[in-house]
Amino acid sequence: MGLLEKLSEWFGGGGTPATVLVLGLDNSGKTALLQAFRQPDQRNSKPTTPTGLQNQEVFQSGGVSFNACELRGAARMRALWEREYAHAEALVWVVDAADRLRLAVARDELQLAMAHPSLCARRPPPPLLVLANKTDLQNALSPTQLAAALGLERITDKAWHICATSAITGAGVPEGIAWLARQLRDQKIQKTHNP
Repeated sequence: MGLLEKLSEWFGGGGTPATVLVLGLDNSGKTALLQAFRQPDQRNSKPTTPTGLQNQEVFQSGGVSFNACELRGAARMRALWEREYAHAEALVWVVDAADRLRLAVARDELQLAMAHPSLCARRPPPPLLVLANKTDLQNALSPTQLAAALGLERITDKAWHICATSAITGAGVPEGIAWLARQLRDQKIQKTHNP
């Protein structure tokens, strides 16, 4: 973190504000990853419980003040996701890298979200960060295998990135959030120069 960024945080600047939706199937590890977004000394070590209607986390990284909103991933709750799309400046899609049985469902739900008019009609479109969670498990797929299974290569109208993560250890989370912060800062600059 640079000196100007630190000074901005100390004096309450906090960086560019951004609302991020954290989505994915139930039991993919969204809540645990949401806690891992915080700095290591701010993390909660108690076990996570299933999300209520939604969970929010505010944190700063890479010059961006994130307001991350996690929505429940149970099948009956996914229809409610679209209510929040209009407010999202980015999407974080969490997929259980070890849950091979539900990969097709995860792919279909991601494609539905990406095709929603509230997301695909915006210019520039919100970036997509895919967190391949639980990659510390022995039977987990690699990010390359997951990208193919989710059809990410077909997403050509928006910036996307996939990274291996573990909500338990925090591995991969800082890299993913750093990528997302860069994307959001670049979009803010684009909007400023091309109103």
